[in-house]
Amino acid sequence: MKSNFNKFPVIEIKGHACFAGWEHIIEQLKESKPKVIAIECYPGVYVEELINSVKEGLNPELLINTVQAMKSEEQIAAMVQPYVTDDPVFGYMTSLTLEDYFDFGKIKYFKSHISEIKGCTVIIGPGATLIADEADLSLYADMPRWEIQMRFRKDTACNLGRTNYTDSFAYQYKHAYFVDWRVSDHYKKQILSKCQFLLDTTIPHQPKMISTSALFDALKQTVNTPFRVVPFFDPGPWGGQWLKEVCDLDRSLPNYAWGFDCVPEENSLLLGFGNHVVEIPSSNLVFFQPEALLGREVYEGFGDEFPIRFDFLDTMEGGNLSLQVHPLKEYIKEKFGMTYTQDESYYMLDAKEDAFVYLGLKENVDPELMMKELEAAQSNQIPFYAEKHVQKWPVRKHDHVSIPAGTVHCSGANSVVLEISATPYIFTFKLWDWGRMGLDGKPRSISLAHGKNVIQWDRTTSWTKENILNLREPVAEGDGWREERTGLDKLSFIETRRHWFTKKVVHHTEGVVNVLNLVDGREIIIESPDHLFEPYVIHYAETFIVPAHVGAYTISPHGESEGKECVTIKASVRTQMISQKVLK
Repeated sequence: MKSNFNKFPVIEIKGHACFAGWEHIIEQLKESKPKVIAIECYPGVYVEELINSVKEGLNPELLINTVQAMKSEEQIAAMVQPYVTDDPVFGYMTSLTLEDYFDFGKIKYFKSHISEIKGCTVIIGPGATLIADEADLSLYADMPRWEIQMRFRKDTACNLGRTNYTDSFAYQYKHAYFVDWRVSDHYKKQILSKCQFLLDTTIPHQPKMISTSALFDALKQTVNTPFRVVPFFDPGPWGGQWLKEVCDLDRSLPNYAWGFDCVPEENSLLLGFGNHVVEIPSSNLVFFQPEALLGREVYEGFGDEFPIRFDFLDTMEGGNLSLQVHPLKEYIKEKFGMTYTQDESYYMLDAKEDAFVYLGLKENVDPELMMKELEAAQSNQIPFYAEKHVQKWPVRKHDHVSIPAGTVHCSGANSVVLEISATPYIFTFKLWDWGRMGLDGKPRSISLAHGKNVIQWDRTTSWTKENILNLREPVAEGDGWREERTGLDKLSFIETRRHWFTKKVVHHTEGVVNVLNLVDGREIIIESPDHLFEPYVIHYAETFIVPAHVGAYTISPHGESEGKECVTIKASVRTQMISQKVLK
């Protein structure tokens, strides 16, 4: 059946203009005849493109690249090292600020120099508004994190204050995750509302610009309706073939392992302004509309972080994921500076007859022997026989298994998992990777030292079956629908509800953000009972977000699915677990 998955969902914004192309952008910048222009940049923006375009269009008397005012690269490398660390995968959440990157003697010099210039001065780069804090015109050049990662892989982007273009992707990503993005987001939240324009340079040489008043109004419009972020997909050593067909992806690649359909920290939002589409990081919505998006209680518990993640793990005609475990909340806070951990669940979106998961340990498991064999397998390149220590369970389509932190687990070949989890998504301690190489031909990092510190050895076969293996509980039913709780894990703050329906179902956010996926059926329509937002159509496997502010909404089979049974899975935050200080 032909794919109807929308890979580029656009949120149509009313009432604002967009300036596209450098010619129109420069023309707009000249309008107010500014003497000093600051173009603040998120790390990963191609600063040289901006410099060349500004030189050609504005011919400034003085142009300053902010790296000229930063500390030396050696000083910056030493400053960030406690947060980047020597661990191959993990760092520690930084407490640095953007100001820490700058030499204030240099800033003082440039400020004095700017005051002497009679013509136009332009300052470009991260920290431009630190140097020109009283600029006549300020722009913010933003950049989505997925695009930054693509630039890392192409050796065209470096870390903040560094020129490490050719460092390994793993190092650059870790550096950005624990340091650059934290520093830059903190500063963005301070400065963006003081800027007059937002600049989108995600597509090189095709810039778009909107006013920041248009941006903030667009974010307000977005939290009044269901919406989708822009999904992205990535191959992997265990990847499968399912996502290619269902999501209509590039058939020439060997596989797709991951599909990230709701990771607002790294996804984009596409905002439609007439004939133009502006791409921004979806985290901006979390930063600047946190209470309307998340709900008051979730915002108070998590701050301006989106706590729920939906993604796909495709092993159809592929291989097993790594055998792994996630850190306990005390461990992740102590070792990495995170405030909550990666409890998760596997919803089996599709499965062949031989599909399975490893989940929990065998009865009477010997921890010392298991770790000894894992260490031997890793150091001596010999097989580790997982089934000797870890329980293997058959799974079918629509099964839902919970995976609280500390539980050893692994999804096997020939399935597609909709992973529903808390957001700290890089904190996977791999215990065994079946002796294979990564796509780069190098061994993937194994984290036995961390893993053995968090494995909960009492989560054996009987505990797993009783507490986390495909547990379901009826909740309610009506004309043409029924609702049940799934993934009845008492340790997680995420609540999941599944609806089977052939007719309209009434939902309500109850003041808490809802994240849903259409796990069966071709097409559904989301509507407001009070006509407060435009009807919104969702296709099979698409994830969508319903902001807390929306309140009541309905979901009905639509188009090809009218009169047929559809199934949604819905996740939300158990606010009572916030009040019980589970997250503290």
